[in-house]
Amino acid sequence: EIFTMHSLNRKLITYFLAVMLATSNMAFVSTAYARDYDSNSERPSGSAMLMDAVLMRVPMTAVTIVGAAVFVVTLPFSALGGNVGEAGTKLVKEPFQYAWMRPLGEM
Repeated sequence: EIFTMHSLNRKLITYFLAVMLATSNMAFVSTAYARDYDSNSERPSGSAMLMDAVLMRVPMTAVTIVGAAVFVVTLPFSALGGNVGEAGTKLVKEPFQYAWMRPLGEM
């Protein structure tokens, strides 16, 4: 067997942590670009929209998917604790709304 289960799990965890770190770093960079508004109006500039679309929407979609998976895995514990609605809101609804329901370029 080429990969042992332990080495495969370790690689997956390392990859996941690297992606999450890169995503969190991109959030800070995109916030700076998203603040670049056209001085003649309060509308976001094209560069702010581009940075929002590339650096925020894509990672937040991934966060929504991961959050949904975590929600499903932890659902029995949330049900026992009586906070299924709160868990669903924090892990799925809020990331989904941030990724898809707000105007492009507005942080």
